[in-house]
Amino acid sequence: MATKTGPRLSEIKEARSRLEGVARMTPVYGTETLSKKVGRPVWLKAENLQRTGSFKVRGAVNKLATLSEGERRAGVVAASAGNHGQAVAWAAREAGVKATIFMPQDAPMAKVEPTKNYGGRAELTGGSFEEALQAALAYAESSGATFVHPYEDEKVIAGQGTIGLELVEQVREFGTVVIPIGGGGLSSGISLALREVKPKVRIVGVQAETAAWTIADGIAVKEVGQQTGAILDDVLDDVVKVSDDEISRAILLLLERSKLVVEGAGAVAVAALLSDKAGGEGPAVAILSGGNIDPTVLISVMRHGLTTAGRYLVLRTRLQDRPGELIKLLNSVAGERANVLSIEHHREGMDVPVSESEVELTLAMRDEHHCSVLLESLRSLGYRLERLR
Repeated sequence: MATKTGPRLSEIKEARSRLEGVARMTPVYGTETLSKKVGRPVWLKAENLQRTGSFKVRGAVNKLATLSEGERRAGVVAASAGNHGQAVAWAAREAGVKATIFMPQDAPMAKVEPTKNYGGRAELTGGSFEEALQAALAYAESSGATFVHPYEDEKVIAGQGTIGLELVEQVREFGTVVIPIGGGGLSSGISLALREVKPKVRIVGVQAETAAWTIADGIAVKEVGQQTGAILDDVLDDVVKVSDDEISRAILLLLERSKLVVEGAGAVAVAALLSDKAGGEGPAVAILSGGNIDPTVLISVMRHGLTTAGRYLVLRTRLQDRPGELIKLLNSVAGERANVLSIEHHREGMDVPVSESEVELTLAMRDEHHCSVLLESLRSLGYRLERLR
C-alpha cells in the first residue's frame, strides 16, 4: 500500500545499503515470559543494542551520507532529548563532520555525556525539546550548518524504516507490530516499509499518557511532526497510550526476565502488550527503541516497578510500648515468609498515645497475592494496619 507522503520503499532500501557495515542489524528475541503473560507469541526487536544505544543512528547515518561536500564542510546541528543527539554526534564523527547538539537543560546525563564523548559539542538550553529545537534552528541559520531534524526529514525516516525491512527477514510470521511514537520518525519509517512488504500486518503506535512529563523522556514531545503525522494517519491501525506505572512494570520485566536494559521510551511497546491495549491477533513484535536510561532513573523505576508489582510492601501499625511487642510483630511477618528490608520505630514526635509506639516496615514480597495473605494474617492477630505502598 503506497502512502501519499514520505520516503518510498526504494529509498528505504537505499538507506539500508548505506547502513550496511555501519549500523547493526539488531537481534530479535523470543520471550517465553512475555508470551505467557500476553497470551500470544511475542518477539522483541532489540534496538537498545544498536550503536549509541538506540535506533536513531540509522536515520542519522543515512542523512549524513547524502550531504554534499559543501554541507559536510559546514557541519551539522541537531536538537535532541538525548538519543538523536548521540546518534548525530556518532555519525558525524564517523563521517568526519563537525556536529553541534542542542539539548534541554534537564536532559539525562546518560545521554549528554555520550554525545560529548562521540565528539559532538553539546549545548544545553531551555526546559523542553521544543526550546532546544528553536535554538538549533537559529544556530543553523546563523552558521550555515545543516540541520538534522530528529523526525521531520525523509532521509531520517528512511533510515529508521530499515528496521521494518529487517523484521520481515528475522521473524517468519507476525500479525502485529507495536512501535513507540514520539515525533513519529521511527513509527513512520517502520510502517512505510511494512505497508509495502507486509501490507496486512496490524501496526500500533504507542505514546506516553503524560507526554509533557514522563519517564519515557525519549518520546516526551508535545505532538508528532507535521510530515510524520500525515504518514501515521495513513499507515497506523491504532494509537494507544500507556501510563508511567505500566512503563515501569515493563522496564522491570525486561530487565529481570529478558536481561535487557531499556529506557522508558524503549519499554512502551511492551507496556502496551502487557496492558492488553495493542489488540490484534497472532505473534506480536515489540520495538525496544532504546536503552539509554539514566542509572538514577533506573533505580527509581525499579523500586516503583517492584512496588506496583507487589514485590515491595510498606505498612504502618501501632504497638503497645512495652518489651517484646516489636519482636512479636517481626515473628509474625517472618511466619508469612516476608523479608524485612527496613524498620522505622517511632516513640517521640508522633501523634500516638503515650502507651503506644508507631512502626513502619518495608518488606520484600513475592507478589500481590503474598501481600494480601500477610495483611490478612496480621489483621487477624489484631494489628491495625495502614498500607502506604
